[in-house]
Amino acid sequence: MGTNGRLRSLVVGDATWLWSVHHKHAECREILSLHREGAGVTLRIVFRAGPGRYVAEGHWYAGSITNGRGDLLNLHEPGVVRRLLDETAARDALPTIPGESELDGWPLFDALVSRGDRP
Repeated sequence: MGTNGRLRSLVVGDATWLWSVHHKHAECREILSLHREGAGVTLRIVFRAGPGRYVAEGHWYAGSITNGRGDLLNLHEPGVVRRLLDETAARDALPTIPGESELDGWPLFDALVSRGDRP
């Protein structure tokens, strides 16, 4: 989709989240970075490649993550980002104090695909 690294915005309630997706080759991973506008809060949801955990790495479209069992999410889709943000909030894992934090994204992925929660 060509949005790698470009900031996009997502409004959830009274909060505006600026987000972008990046691929890192060292420890192959996809990173969804979410910055809460005006709050100094940054959350990085990280999807590291591993057994049963696959990132695009040139095999699918940029930002793709899959478990290899037919479940695939595209981190460039605003609906996917919204569902990941909602799942993070439901787990009470959204950061509330200024700074940067990191969260393993695979449990969020599993929750979304297990209930068929896709855009």
